[in-house]
Amino acid sequence: MRARFILYPYSALSLIQPAHAEIYLSIEQAQKLMFPGAVFTQTFVTLSETQVSAIEHDSGVDVRDSKVRAWRTSTGGWFIADEVMGKHEFIPFALALDADGRVKGVEILEYRESYGGKIRNPAWRAQFVGKTHGATLELGQDIKNISGATLSSKHITDGVKRLLATYAVALAGH
Repeated sequence: MRARFILYPYSALSLIQPAHAEIYLSIEQAQKLMFPGAVFTQTFVTLSETQVSAIEHDSGVDVRDSKVRAWRTSTGGWFIADEVMGKHEFIPFALALDADGRVKGVEILEYRESYGGKIRNPAWRAQFVGKTHGATLELGQDIKNISGATLSSKHITDGVKRLLATYAVALAGH
């Protein structure tokens, strides 16, 4: 009889695991895809409190982690790896900026949610190409929403906006 009571909690725990998890690209694969033939120099930065405040003020998005994982490319651009919260799980993504700080591309590295994976659609991600620091980047206005992926769409949009502010505040002078 006791075994039943022990099994119930374990079976309940299995219900809260992500129902769907996809790993699309490693950081190295995304780098090669976004900057073919480029050489990457790791330029990790820890933001100061002043920089965090400036980024949050500029982008309107909270900085969750003061550590910025960025690589300078031999072509003069930047590759930045980051993550945003989906509905329940983090969504790792990569942002490629050209030598002038314009978005060259956005790649979704992993997606762990049951719904909302449509943010990986190339046409949706292409909306960011050419955007620069200071662009409005509002979901439903500058960036089209995806039905069934509203939170993921909003959070990736906010993440790109935050990283463009991060570039302007902490990376552009490197």
